Amino acid sequence: MAVLPLLLCLLPLAPASSPPQPATPSPCPRRCRCQTQSLPLSVLCPGAGLLFVPPSLDRRAAELRLADNFIATVRRRDLANMTGLLHLSLSRNTIRHVAAGAFADLRALRALHLDGNRLTSLGEGQLRGLVNLRHLILSNNQLAALAAGALDDCAETLEDLDLSYNNLEQLPWEALGRLGNVNTLGLDHNLLASVPAGAFSRLHKLARLDMTSNRLTTIPPDPLFSRLPLLARPRGSPASALVLAFGGNPLHCNCELVWLRRLAREDDLEACASPPALGGRYFWAVGEEEFVCEPPVVTHRSPPLAVPAGRPAALRCRAVGDPEPRVRWVSPQGRLLGNSSRARAFPNGTLELLVTEPGDGGIFTCIAANAAGEATAAVELTVGPPPPPQLANSTSCDPPRDGDPDALTPPSAASVSASSKVADAGPPTDRGVQVTEHGATAALVQWPDQRPIPGIRMYQIQYNSSADDILVYRMIPADSSSFLLTDLASGRTYDLCVLAVYEDGATGLTATRPVGCHRFSTEPALRPCGAPHAPFLGGTMIIALGGVIVASVLVFIFVLLMRYKVHGGQPPGKTKAPAPVSSVCSQTNGALGPTLAPPAPEPAAPRAHTVVQLDCEPWGPSHEPTGP
Repeated sequence: MAVLPLLLCLLPLAPASSPPQPATPSPCPRRCRCQTQSLPLSVLCPGAGLLFVPPSLDRRAAELRLADNFIATVRRRDLANMTGLLHLSLSRNTIRHVAAGAFADLRALRALHLDGNRLTSLGEGQLRGLVNLRHLILSNNQLAALAAGALDDCAETLEDLDLSYNNLEQLPWEALGRLGNVNTLGLDHNLLASVPAGAFSRLHKLARLDMTSNRLTTIPPDPLFSRLPLLARPRGSPASALVLAFGGNPLHCNCELVWLRRLAREDDLEACASPPALGGRYFWAVGEEEFVCEPPVVTHRSPPLAVPAGRPAALRCRAVGDPEPRVRWVSPQGRLLGNSSRARAFPNGTLELLVTEPGDGGIFTCIAANAAGEATAAVELTVGPPPPPQLANSTSCDPPRDGDPDALTPPSAASVSASSKVADAGPPTDRGVQVTEHGATAALVQWPDQRPIPGIRMYQIQYNSSADDILVYRMIPADSSSFLLTDLASGRTYDLCVLAVYEDGATGLTATRPVGCHRFSTEPALRPCGAPHAPFLGGTMIIALGGVIVASVLVFIFVLLMRYKVHGGQPPGKTKAPAPVSSVCSQTNGALGPTLAPPAPEPAAPRAHTVVQLDCEPWGPSHEPTGP
């Protein structure tokens, strides 16, 4: 029992356990202001002259403001582990690059301001991890591309998206259509030329849509616009109203914009840019009856074509209307044709069959359609058997045409038949204008005298080939009744008309009266006989020149060998060394002494000799030189 009071006395002497100490906050970056004494924590560094995100940031911060600095890139480690960050401002820096996953740890972030930077594109991984983002401001950048999956992680939470003042020509409209909670969408001051129909149909909470100062010529009707009243200004508008701004666009005021004109709306600054009759007028001041369209009219189509199997064929169809009609093609089997492995459809109305087959022949239908209606035209294509193979150096040719490709010949029965067969595809043939003779590149046009027309000044001939849309004019004196065309292309069909230009006595103005029209075809270009192919002539000349060079080299080598043999195996200009002798001879002034005859020299060319007397003595030991 005595132990218990002792223990009670010792208890006050035991040290009390200290409470847990809070974590030591990171030092505040230089030139920044930090609020770390109470929650929420914030780091404020606006206009601090920073070149990069400070590495000593407090990772517990809920607000980070780095606006008005010189930060050029956002790296992956700059914002790592900042899981409690709610507001991030990087406005008005020089950011050109954001690393993929740079915001991956910011899962609590609600607002991201990247406006006033130099971003040119936004990829799929740069905004990854922002699952709670509500406000995304990307205005005043240089964005030219926005990836389709760039907004996937924040598509369900985003309420405010600002893409204004960029260089966007296209947008991922399908991705924007998934922003079901967006209230404000800013697309103004970009380069958008078109908006697909139904692009905003699923944006049920959209309250403001700004598309001012783009390149839009029309705005397609959208279910969203028909459900909500449209007002020009947000002031005083009801909560359920949609504010739509589309001024500053080159609007083409035709029937496609009648739906917008019929909506109740206050006056605004939208104006019409075209058609010319409405250009410059305020959109809301134009009556509904003036928003009209013109149905399409086919102005040009290809004449009947005949091509051998295996060759390409191009079918052309041109149409005009307001709005510009869209041209489509239907095959003889009733199938709608488009781009495939065997065919290509161009926006200008041309259908190109890359390789024709015997089953491709028939009547192709050109359909030109716009909002006011449609027009059709038929083009006949005949696919014949494939041409026989030809040898590269074949000398076969067509019979000559008197040696002159411009020689004129009367129209044959076949050409007359062909012209009458395609007469329905062009201007009607008038008996008053005739092409009496034609060749490959020339044609003689004749027409009756029009002198009974008072005040006639001249004639005008206009013609164009069915292969293009270029119209050519020729002015002919008034006293002429024929003209020779010499600038035609071979194997083409031409539509030609003759007009009389005269002075109208009633008005005193110059007027024209058609004399008549005619369609004709020039002869195909023929290859003259007897002339070898150019590749054959070139090859023959090369072979002959090579033979001359080889022969010259062989003759040169043969001459060198002969000269070498004549000079005894020595090069020309050098003599053979004399054979050694075993006697020493000296010249004397007296009689001839004993001499040794030198060895007989080898045969050589005759040369001049000088005779001298020599005293020769055998050379031996007894004749060794001695001292004086």
